[in-house]
Amino acid sequence: MRLLTGLYEADRVLTRRAASRIPPGVGKVLSAVEESAESSKLWCGAAAALAWCGGRRGRRAAAAGLGALVVAQLVSNGLCKQLADRPRPPKEWIPHDEVDDRPDSSSFPSGHTAAAVAFTAAVTPVWPVAGALCAVPAGLIALERVQSGAHYPSDVAAGAAIGLAGAWLTRHAPALFLRHRPSRSMFPN
Repeated sequence: MRLLTGLYEADRVLTRRAASRIPPGVGKVLSAVEESAESSKLWCGAAAALAWCGGRRGRRAAAAGLGALVVAQLVSNGLCKQLADRPRPPKEWIPHDEVDDRPDSSSFPSGHTAAAVAFTAAVTPVWPVAGALCAVPAGLIALERVQSGAHYPSDVAAGAAIGLAGAWLTRHAPALFLRHRPSRSMFPN
């Protein structure tokens, strides 16, 4: 119980700080980046640019990023949000009007962050420079989700963990499948 109380208190303090200490101009930039990421538009656009400009490596990076994004979205929005009916941060914690433009779905976890981290973490091993470029909007999206009052910091951390897991699974699933598939000798003709 102490752990949950401590987590709630940390969420409260960090949410209030993020919501009140970011200058309005920076808040507008964060909102614009978040809007471009809505429905994964930003990441689909990035994948198209990678595939078009990056040759074979770009196509591999795009496929890895989109594959990880799909896994992260399925886990975060399709599973976790359905199981965890966590309310959004209280409006009184957020001193600006962005709080009125929040979704009605569960706060836990941040699906935007899960998608951003999954795409970035999957692209990075294939094309490190592209991954570093993707990390900038991914970080801005994570910050915006707390600053706008849409999520608690723990929701964003959970979304990031789901994104990393999605990227790892996408990268390692083929080898795991090949290692653990039934052998032909188990199924005689």
